[in-house]
Amino acid sequence: MSANNNLRNVPCFRGKYKCLQFYLCVTFFGFSALLQAQQYEILIKGGHVIDVKNNIDAIMDVAILNGKIASVAANIPATSAEKTIDATGLYVTPGFIDIHSHNYYGVDPSSEYSNGFNALRPDGHTLRSGVTTVVDVGGSGWRNFPNFKEQVIDRSATRVLAFLNLVGHGMKGHPWEQNINDMDPKMTALVVQQYPEVVGIKLAHYSGHDWEPIDRLMEAGKLANVPVMVDFGSADPPLSLEKLVMEKFRAGDIYTHMYGGGGSGRQAIVDENYHLRPGMLEAQKRGVIFDVGHGGASFFYKNAIPAIEQGLLPNTISTDAHGRSIMSGMKDMSNVMSKFLNLGMSVKEVIAASTWTPATVINRPDLGNLSQGAEADITIFNVREGDFGFIDRKGGDKMPGTQKLETEMTLRAGEILWDLNGLAEEQLRP
Repeated sequence: MSANNNLRNVPCFRGKYKCLQFYLCVTFFGFSALLQAQQYEILIKGGHVIDVKNNIDAIMDVAILNGKIASVAANIPATSAEKTIDATGLYVTPGFIDIHSHNYYGVDPSSEYSNGFNALRPDGHTLRSGVTTVVDVGGSGWRNFPNFKEQVIDRSATRVLAFLNLVGHGMKGHPWEQNINDMDPKMTALVVQQYPEVVGIKLAHYSGHDWEPIDRLMEAGKLANVPVMVDFGSADPPLSLEKLVMEKFRAGDIYTHMYGGGGSGRQAIVDENYHLRPGMLEAQKRGVIFDVGHGGASFFYKNAIPAIEQGLLPNTISTDAHGRSIMSGMKDMSNVMSKFLNLGMSVKEVIAASTWTPATVINRPDLGNLSQGAEADITIFNVREGDFGFIDRKGGDKMPGTQKLETEMTLRAGEILWDLNGLAEEQLRP
């Protein structure tokens, strides 16, 4: 084989000759020797790396090559990378995973979150707050998931996954979400098994005072072997939350809007005296997942503060982002995470609940970590000190705080897609 033929198989000589790896090919008497000098595309230096999966909580450098994590180590030489980003004084973590959002946006005037106006285009509301993976929960059902995939999933820089709605038409609003005949466990399971982007099954907003939708949901989850998520509806009188989490749920199933409820239709996790209801801590100990799912009116300090004081912290932090919640007390993922910093969780605990834990909940251990070879989804952020205010909802309660998380940079598969203060750019010269 000639030297020229050898060169055609060397990455350095493909495409536009961008030298991600530099090779010197030496041919002597028909024998080729390949001398390789490794280069990185991007090196993030001097940041405080938190990677819960790999038990890293220290000042480290992170090197990226071909869109993957190439190395996480101390003192990687800056000369080994094409671009070096100084992260001194900042945190560097896996990209945030928002396990509860609404992203099946569209123009159907009769729909809410299923191809409707109240869902959000992901990229404009995720990357700027450090989110590299978002999970749409229930926007699409077994009837219209292919349209959601083509219209949103396949056209987003953000990684978009989904919990399929048990209702075939998805989260279209009233009266579709009350149609038990459209809650088909077998068809739901078949679609889940057909598409790897589907990581679970969702039931929401059912207002009837019976358990049949929950039973159908559990059947679908067992058939598809995926977790289920429940937004516990609005039955009047409310169904028993203790029965849901202690009798219906399996380990790994998700109760969202954990700090909501308390009015007509849905029990709060605390009673009228603000004591945790029976079964809440026991359910969490046996593996039931309690998810924030903040939303526009599904998070109340009057529930969250006593619950946290009594030991019920969230397994996963999420936004329930939609057209109304981003304009209310929720705002974005960084803001929700900041609330829990000011409610007493440590930075490491908040990062765990926003990266590695949600990755394991949705059975995607390839996400939420900085292991060598993992896709380079990375968030760089600052924790600002000052006097801040955090509201739970419009017209609700305000909590003062001294810490606020602010996303400086977001990388998705090694590409810088959000750079708040130009960390990756050259300084202006006079």
